[in-house]
Amino acid sequence: MAPVATDDAAHSESAYTPKHIEDKLFIDGEFVPSVSGKKFDIYNPTTEKLAASVYEAGGEDVDLAVKAAKEAFPAWSALSAAERTGYLNKLADAIERNADELAYLEAITMGKPYVDDFSIKFSVQNLRYFAGKAIDVAGDSSLNSTGFVTLSLRQPFGVCGAITPWNVPLLMLVNKLGPALATGNTLVVKSSEKSPLSSLAVGRLAQEIGLPRGVLNILSGFGRPCGEAIAKHMDIRKISFTGSVIAGRAIKKAAAESNLKNVTLELGGKSPLIIFDDADIARAVPAAAFSILVNSGQSCVATSRVYVHEAIATQFLDAMKTAMVELLPAANPLLPNTGRGPQVDKAQFERVMSFLDYARENNISMPVGGGRQGTTGYFVEPTIIANPPEDSRVMKEEIFGPVLCVNTFTDEAEVLKRANDTEFGLYASVFTKDISRALRVVKALEAGSVGVNCSSPSMAVDMPFGGWKQSGDGRELSRHCTDYWTELKSVFIAL
Repeated sequence: MAPVATDDAAHSESAYTPKHIEDKLFIDGEFVPSVSGKKFDIYNPTTEKLAASVYEAGGEDVDLAVKAAKEAFPAWSALSAAERTGYLNKLADAIERNADELAYLEAITMGKPYVDDFSIKFSVQNLRYFAGKAIDVAGDSSLNSTGFVTLSLRQPFGVCGAITPWNVPLLMLVNKLGPALATGNTLVVKSSEKSPLSSLAVGRLAQEIGLPRGVLNILSGFGRPCGEAIAKHMDIRKISFTGSVIAGRAIKKAAAESNLKNVTLELGGKSPLIIFDDADIARAVPAAAFSILVNSGQSCVATSRVYVHEAIATQFLDAMKTAMVELLPAANPLLPNTGRGPQVDKAQFERVMSFLDYARENNISMPVGGGRQGTTGYFVEPTIIANPPEDSRVMKEEIFGPVLCVNTFTDEAEVLKRANDTEFGLYASVFTKDISRALRVVKALEAGSVGVNCSSPSMAVDMPFGGWKQSGDGRELSRHCTDYWTELKSVFIAL
């Protein structure tokens, strides 16, 4: 395996350098230090050197942000849909103009490749889509009751909370603030402590476009105390969370024990890919490799379990060995042509390595990879784990790294049972040229999204996204997204 290119001298020659990295909290339209004055450090996962120190939000900061959001709500919700659309489109334009800065901040905090960062492009696209949905928020009417005209109205909750993950921080922020603000809510966001910088930059852009004070508040902090304070706050009526199952369960519990606030969740995945013997191997191999390598495998929808028909298993595995090594070469994410960066931090790197150690200790074959890549930075070799037992840790738990488990099968019913034998249900895929088989499998797979002759991260902004089983509750994207940010009210008018 080639060493990773992490030459520090190349940083200034290859990438944008911001004039200022924001470290304060964004509350009521202003950047302010935390009440406690405490800060926490963020390390660049490529160089393992300090990237920034950021103020840490606590419970008192959450209270201030909620107060600002509460005061802003009446005026914001009273705006016309067109006026809210205008603000969101201005924010999308500002994100597009500042793409270099945002991509740089994500590269130095979570290792996302800087050049052609897909998440920046999708953030702009999605925010413009959500902006257009503001005018579509509407209820129904009926004349079916004698002597009555009856209506249903969709109205905002009021102050809402959002907790975003570290793996695609800007895109996840946009996917929550877009529909929340479009529907007339005001929002308090906690970004991940691992990658808060791009979210804070969005606060500055909100200032620049003149977004009314208090409509959007952005806090940097940890699950405890900041996230917990949001989940328990009595003035927050709805919360949206993206992250781990463990944290999602804690948020639902906190919401239930406080004011029974509405909760939507997008959680983990252990996505299966089934490749039948008639599949187009030339398409299936790069699709499988790209899915587990993009974003260094740090994706909830990553295809991490492949079931390939025994008749083509040798051919598939041989091609996968090459694709895993060559498709997205690892390097410093600030350098041109980097396909894959490091894991986000030391803790995540050690977690991924623990799964590789487990495979070795249990004599499970790893025909490709299985170790650290390079000597500096949290890079993991692209790894294939071959024929792991179905009940093994590597098959049951979300690894969140460039690690692919490959097993074989012969029978359709049997492989569907194995594919569904998980508490996750976020994404699944099938490769076959038989349309009847494809539709049978699509119907049988227990997942919120299913790819046919494609794999994750294939998505569309106008299609709903979310999980089955422990992978989530509720949906993002599509025309359904605004439903989860509004309350439904029935009105009965006697004639």
